[in-house]
Amino acid sequence: MTGITRRAFGRIAGLTLATALVTAGSAAFAEGEKIAVITPYLSQPGTQFYVEAFQARAKELGWEVNVIDTAGDVAAVISRMEDVSAQGVNAIVLNVDPAQVGAGLDAAVAANIPVFGMDAGADPRIKANITSNGYAMAAETSVYVANRIGGAGKVVMFVFDAFPPVQVRGAVADAVFKNHPDITVLDRVTPDVSDGGIADSRAKMEAILAANPEPGSIKAVWAAWDQPALGALQAIEAAGRQGEGIVITGIDANPQARDAIAAGGNFEASVAQDFQGIGATTADTVARVLGGETLKSNVIYVPTKLITSSNAKD
Repeated sequence: MTGITRRAFGRIAGLTLATALVTAGSAAFAEGEKIAVITPYLSQPGTQFYVEAFQARAKELGWEVNVIDTAGDVAAVISRMEDVSAQGVNAIVLNVDPAQVGAGLDAAVAANIPVFGMDAGADPRIKANITSNGYAMAAETSVYVANRIGGAGKVVMFVFDAFPPVQVRGAVADAVFKNHPDITVLDRVTPDVSDGGIADSRAKMEAILAANPEPGSIKAVWAAWDQPALGALQAIEAAGRQGEGIVITGIDANPQARDAIAAGGNFEASVAQDFQGIGATTADTVARVLGGETLKSNVIYVPTKLITSSNAKD
């Protein structure tokens, strides 16, 4: 995405965390390694940021990194995993649901190649998944919505259950909204993300607005990530319904979302993931394992932060 700043990408805290996780011995061992990073989601800003952070840290470690984008084709990830396993890379980093690429994981295991998740999901064949705590992020934004609308009204949810880090966010938000008997989930929408997600989210929100024309008929939009939230915002503004006070929340706090939140309109809150921290921590975790360390946990969480108009410009 062009024309955006790298505020979220450049967090010093994430870099400090990532650097602290690597030892001198593992860094030395890792030099010269060949690493494959495979994802179908490189069109998403968050994925772009932590892949770039991984590449930056890998360069410091002296690695050769091959980033493979299957452009939304999850099935193609399997064949690419099989390809790089046959080529004898030293490690594979995935950004995809492990449950959907089992044959690729089997190929890596057979070739004795360690696999790591970078905002992926858990699987016994994956050494570690480095990610944000999706449960906590979804709880924070869904509770924000529930409080802002006074525990009553109709809410539109944008979800993506095909990807574990996003699926858990929807599950948590579902639970929070069900805990408020006067909140009704009007629609649970899965947008097409092949173009990044904004355009289709806008189109789907436009249809929902048209079906619910009365002011106050929609109290909030909860989105599992920022792209649908931005699409919903565009639809609400295009329909001239921004004055109804429809509350919008997202997750990621990408630069475009931060700008919308700072403007003080309907998009009120998101949660900033430390994309640099995820990318750098993934690289350091790979180095630790290649250096012979046995990890104590197969999930490593990188801290997050709620973003509202009070800190959107930080």
